[in-house]
Amino acid sequence: MATPGIWKKSSYSGGGEGNACVEVALRHPRIAIRDSKNPSHGTLSVPAPAFAAFVGALRERGGRPV
Repeated sequence: MATPGIWKKSSYSGGGEGNACVEVALRHPRIAIRDSKNPSHGTLSVPAPAFAAFVGALRERGGRPV
């Protein structure tokens, strides 16, 4: 996978520096996901529709979206 462009941090990143969460980046047609505390330790890449379904399921259960 090519290096994603802009990383976006979850809106639920915790207090302080806001680095206790995940970051996502669009790399069409996939979504790249990494740990905001350790961004150099690799990424997980999933198809965009699978990520959308995951976020939708979180919203249905009252979870905070990324």
